[in-house]
Formats: sequence, C-alpha cells, structure tokens
Amino acid sequence: MNSIIEQEQGFAPDELRKIRALKSARGVQRYLDSLPYHFAGTAWSPRFVLRHDTAHCLEGAIFGAAALEVLGYKPLIVDLEAVRDTDHVLALFREGNHWGSIAKSNFSGLRYRAPIYRSIRELALSYFEDYFNLKGERTLRRFSAPVNLSRFDSLHWRITEKPVWFIAEYLTKIRHYPLMKSSVVRRLHPVDERALRAGLVGYAKHA
Repeated sequence: MNSIIEQEQGFAPDELRKIRALKSARGVQRYLDSLPYHFAGTAWSPRFVLRHDTAHCLEGAIFGAAALEVLGYKPLIVDLEAVRDTDHVLALFREGNHWGSIAKSNFSGLRYRAPIYRSIRELALSYFEDYFNLKGERTLRRFSAPVNLSRFDSLHWRITEKPVWFIAEYLTKIRHYPLMKSSVVRRLHPVDERALRAGLVGYAKHA
C-alpha cells in the first residue's frame, strides 16, 4: 500500500509518515494551527510546507488537500471570494453526506469547520460572520465549486520544487456563485468592536 501511495503521490517515506501521524482532518488542522503564518508572496507545494513548517492561506489549503488525500479523502479545495479583502481557500473533506473544511488563516474564525454542512454553499456561509477586513466590513460574497487537485497531477503539485501558482490562477478563472442577493448586501453592517477583537486573536502583522 505504501509503495502505491508513493508512486501516485510522490511523497517520500518520511513525508508520508509525518502526514499519517496527523491521523485525521482535525489533526491536519492542528498541524496548520501550529505553523507560523507565512507572509512571503510564494505558492509552495505541500512538500515545501512540510520542509519549512510554515504556510499562508493558499499553501495551507493545498497542503491540507494533499494531507487529507493521504488519509483517504479526495484532494479538494474551494475558493471563497471577497470584496475589499483577500480571497480565502479551504481544503474540503466529506463524512457521509456532510462537508467540513480545514484552512490556514490569520483570523481566528476562518479555520476549521466540523463535517456538519449539507452543501458547499452551507459550509461557505458558515464563514460569513467571521469574514471581515481590518475595517470591520463584512466582505465574503461568493464561493467556487470544489476543485479536485488531481487535475494537476501532471504538474506534480504535491511535491514540485516550483511554485504552484497554476492552482491560484485556475481558481481565478472558474465560476463563483453568489452567497446573497445585492439587496441583502446593501443592508449589511460592520461587525462590532468585540467581534473584531475576537477575530484578530492571534493575528500577526507582517513586519
């Protein structure tokens, strides 16, 4: 079994041992939470994340998808699209008929979701209350369909030494679906000061 996985995914035995030691989706999230947030303008492969023990949002989601694949899931990600803010990328996993997600974020509320959501839209909406910019504006607007990263297998996305910007570029091109009507958007109000402080627990500024 190990040789088959190594052949299909390309991870070295020590890398596979490190990933398997995470044991579950929750374990993958704990690993991502333990890493310092990576601010450089990079697009590292999962191998590089393992090598350097740091990641940002995109790298964390791609690593999460690869780790979940080793643990028996499909390597899925989804893009959350925002206005006046950065997008956020999640690694998805499914338990029975319910979806959950893992993510790397500087904001405390934009990370793990337990597998209790009946649809990707429902899962995406669960991030709405915690998705705001530093001005407190609620910024989440759209979500993409799930992307199976195995579509990039020919580019060796799991282990390549080159940047995986091709994944980010693909996310910008695919269809995104609105989470709410424009009439609802017009009624939105900023988060209050307490919610803003709570969301910024653990927030690290780029020096």
